[in-house]
Amino acid sequence: MADVVLLTPDPADPSAGSVVPGLALLPHRVTVLGLDPAALIARTPDLVLVDASRDLVQARGILRTLAAMDLGCPVLLVLAEGGLGVVDEHWPMDDLVLTVTGPAELAARLRLALTRGPRSSPAPPPAPAVREPSTIRVADVVVDEASWTVRAGGRTLDLTYKEFELLRYLVAHPGRVVTRDTLLQEVWGSDYYGGTRTVDVHIRRLRAKLGSERESLIGTIRGVGYRFDGPRGADR
Repeated sequence: MADVVLLTPDPADPSAGSVVPGLALLPHRVTVLGLDPAALIARTPDLVLVDASRDLVQARGILRTLAAMDLGCPVLLVLAEGGLGVVDEHWPMDDLVLTVTGPAELAARLRLALTRGPRSSPAPPPAPAVREPSTIRVADVVVDEASWTVRAGGRTLDLTYKEFELLRYLVAHPGRVVTRDTLLQEVWGSDYYGGTRTVDVHIRRLRAKLGSERESLIGTIRGVGYRFDGPRGADR
């Protein structure tokens, strides 16, 4: 027999039968409390049920609070059938039961949850490796990431931020055909909603700033994208 706590918006019914009728037929000790996670601070239940049959938004907030409290016991969500389309992997819970779940299935779900215990918190992702700024050189075009400058034939080019990023990406992949969509994603980001015409405009400006003797370094692959040509002698 387990010590079960039911958190519900209406704790007036101490039997919990109005939320999960099948729960009243099980031999567990059930305590019905309001939707206040603070009430669990002084308690050590074996299992917590959160009633989401009336307010899904509020219940999700309660689940997040309970996850932050790290109770050390499994937390199950009680859900009306109409709420199944809302719940996903971002809801911090160990299992869910429907309000119409029969006593046999409910007993099995509670037994399995008590056996497995609470889900473990995911380990934080490893910190990304920090790449040191480098100097990228193709032909006589030198991109200095440390100083955010580009030199062509020893002359420093006056580039905007996007022009620098675009040229830096192309120079870092010499001889490789890069599509306009790839350049949009890498330079402008996935949340940019402008069209590929933006890439063409910036390429035209880059060619003008490189000068007539170097504009051919950025080749156009018709219908595909662009390629930065020239022998590579990168000091990475």
